[in-house]
Amino acid sequence: MASVGKYRAKDGRIYTRILFVDPGDGRRRTIRLGRANKDQTTTVKGMIERCVKRKATGTPDAVAAAWLADLPDAAYAKFAKAGLVEPRAAAAPEPKPEPSSEPSRRLGDFLAEYVKSRTDIKPQTAVVLGHTVRNLRNFFGDNRALDSITEGDADKWRLYLVGQGLSEATVSRRCGLAKQFGKSALRHKFIPANPFTDLKSTVRANKARQRFISRAVAQEVLDACPDGQWRLIFALARFGGLRTPSETLSLRWSDIDWGRSRLTVHSPKTEHHAGHETREVPLFPELRPHLMAAFEEAEPGTEYVITTYRLDNKNLRTQFGRILRKAGLQTWPKPFQNLRSTRETELCEQFPEHIVVAWIGNSRAVAREHYLQVRDEDFERAIQGPADTGGAVHRTAQQVGENTREHSQMVGEPVHANPVLRAETKVGETSQVFAESKVGPGRIRTFDQVVMSHLLCR
Repeated sequence: MASVGKYRAKDGRIYTRILFVDPGDGRRRTIRLGRANKDQTTTVKGMIERCVKRKATGTPDAVAAAWLADLPDAAYAKFAKAGLVEPRAAAAPEPKPEPSSEPSRRLGDFLAEYVKSRTDIKPQTAVVLGHTVRNLRNFFGDNRALDSITEGDADKWRLYLVGQGLSEATVSRRCGLAKQFGKSALRHKFIPANPFTDLKSTVRANKARQRFISRAVAQEVLDACPDGQWRLIFALARFGGLRTPSETLSLRWSDIDWGRSRLTVHSPKTEHHAGHETREVPLFPELRPHLMAAFEEAEPGTEYVITTYRLDNKNLRTQFGRILRKAGLQTWPKPFQNLRSTRETELCEQFPEHIVVAWIGNSRAVAREHYLQVRDEDFERAIQGPADTGGAVHRTAQQVGENTREHSQMVGEPVHANPVLRAETKVGETSQVFAESKVGPGRIRTFDQVVMSHLLCR
């Protein structure tokens, strides 16, 4: 039989051990468990007794064999050292991979193949991808062996992007695309590790590039637009919050439900996410006259709402800059996104956030990070405060006094100089007054709390 004992280790702590007698030579053996709870100790003790019996009788024990097979090598070695089991055979070393006879893949060839294989991306995404490809090729060279690029080289490449005068958001975005390239090369086993993995690629909002486009400025822009189509393009971005040009140019007349005053917006940017292919947007009052005007001008059978500026060579951003200059305005950063940002900020002042993000088509996190703005007007309103706060407080106190006076007259009590408490009440009597004014066990009315504050401040 085995027995449980304790021992003191060099660190001064008390640990558990199992003692038993080896049936082969009759010597006393020990297996140290270290810090083990009662259930663990009982289990190990039972298995040791099974192993001792198996060794003494030569009878196989399937339960003990299965339990021992699941032990880690370090724990199993303790049983082997105690003579209860045979040592485990050393694992054969893994064969070293033979060096590949295939020549290293060149960076330029790999990038060209990758871009060609991405048939799932949209043209605008391909343009963004092309910028990162150009940066990689310019820095490393087309003939650079793909597997020779190290993490240090990747760090130098990021610094090269910063030196090109790119914004932090653009640098981070291109580092994220470089990670995608490296991940693809790794999955194809062209490289042993992705050198771009640790590059900082989280895109943070640049609040300095945010602009709130007021309604007065919006009217100036509308007055400077050359035709009804451009007025509608601007209105859809500023008052509808549509992404421009993608969602604006995708809008069809069949997407407008005049009876329910709603627009069905098709979003090419989010259509690859299930359930985000389309969203419904209210037909806001600011939008309706521009849509009605465009509808009156549209030819019978026209499919799309915007028809004049749909050609690929029509750069809406460039034309929008001309319109702003005609209106005597300076072009603001991210022209169309700031129109969406302005509208989302406006709507969040009137409606709950979950409703607004559903209309605008982004998440709450994206709205808070990249769209919602804090304006100078918000600070001004906070500083001024509600216009009639003082008057409201005065009216409330006056009403309380009148109610108390009326109550006293009804029950026949004398009307005191202080309509709430007797004029001669001292601060020391406050507890007694409130003991009499409690409603229910241990509860004080809000009105009584106001009275207490009044007394303590006298």
